[in-house]
Amino acid sequence: MFLAHGVGGRQDLPIPFEAALIGAILALLVSFVALGALWTEPQLGLDRRLRPLAPLVQRMVSARAWPWVWRVAGLVAAAYFCVGLLFGPDRVENPTAGVFYVLFWVGLVPLSLLFGPVWPVLNPLRTLHLLACRGLGRDPEIGMRPLPPGLGYWPAAGGLLAFVWLELVAPERATLPVIGAWLAVYVVFVLGGAVIFGSRWFDHADAFEVYSTLVGHLAPVTRRPDGVVTWRNSLDGMAGLRPVPGLTVLVVVLLGSTMYDSLSNAPVWVRFVQESSLPAPVMGTAGLLVVIGLVLAAYRGATALAGRWGAAEPGKTAGELAHSVVPIAVGYVVAHYYTLLLLEGQRTIALLSDPLGTGADWLGTAGWTVQAAGTSPAGIAMLQVTVIIVGHVLGTVLAHDRALALFPRRTAVLGQIPLLVLMVVYTVVGLFLLFAG
Repeated sequence: MFLAHGVGGRQDLPIPFEAALIGAILALLVSFVALGALWTEPQLGLDRRLRPLAPLVQRMVSARAWPWVWRVAGLVAAAYFCVGLLFGPDRVENPTAGVFYVLFWVGLVPLSLLFGPVWPVLNPLRTLHLLACRGLGRDPEIGMRPLPPGLGYWPAAGGLLAFVWLELVAPERATLPVIGAWLAVYVVFVLGGAVIFGSRWFDHADAFEVYSTLVGHLAPVTRRPDGVVTWRNSLDGMAGLRPVPGLTVLVVVLLGSTMYDSLSNAPVWVRFVQESSLPAPVMGTAGLLVVIGLVLAAYRGATALAGRWGAAEPGKTAGELAHSVVPIAVGYVVAHYYTLLLLEGQRTIALLSDPLGTGADWLGTAGWTVQAAGTSPAGIAMLQVTVIIVGHVLGTVLAHDRALALFPRRTAVLGQIPLLVLMVVYTVVGLFLLFAG
């Protein structure tokens, strides 16, 4: 697999890095001033702006067979993946690592951004649980015990941390035994919880479902409670994400892990790990936890100060504003993993035709050659800067709109100043880490 997830660096930017950094900070400052002057009432999360899709689309997605088409597709894809995982050779030509880390993990982001939460429908574990319950004549939502009160997203946050540790730190993480062992524990945890607590366990504990749902709040389409599929303002969707226990930690793990991934590729960190007397996995684990901890501390500190300056109800600010971090995290994911998905994704698709390494061409893609698709280092570098800036600006808009509802009007702008400082810090640190090479 590619060791560097991006091919653009400081030297590839068509403008000086300092100019890009100053431009990013100015974009945030101008956005903050404009919002404070022109956006004086909460505007986001309003259902009245939903516009139904065409009748043909409504009939198609309302058909009883529609969800089962995708459930079966998820089962077939999982079974095909298991062929390479269980029976394929443990060498670089095996597509398993590329499917798991690139096509699945990274590919969930664009799919969820376009179509909403796709993994709850595709998830083979949810489908297997549903089929088992139907075979036993049981309601899949009812388990042996009710969900614990206050569960929220805490299990999913733990699952996400476990996955990013596997992806970024675990030794031999691209080998079949390591991937297989991790997935075995994951399957037991998720399916075992579903048996005990019912299918609602997936909504709280399946890290990949929660991840897809989180990103899917930014999708331009949604389904109303009456089943009608509609167009919507993506920010309305994200503003509809309400605070629940564990949400703050979940989004911080997503953002902090991406920042650590950038740091882990920086020459200064590589030298530090090489010169340390501790094993690399120990250093990596410590580095991952420290970066996530710093991101969380900065967020907690800024939101606590914002609540104090904005005269908000104590203890509510961090959870109420957690949704504003999601577009920032998505921006970093797109910036950091775009070239990995584009280039390594093509290589993985070519390898998928022969998961057993026998020289077969089951899918007809064995001869697929990796294409740059018209990209260049300079273009990728500018894309990285742009999506990070856009993510922070969208986060600023979401935070401003929620602050107008959270803070009294007289202190709404004052309370947002710590949040603006936080956005600037995240932007500066993120760009420095991304372009550290």
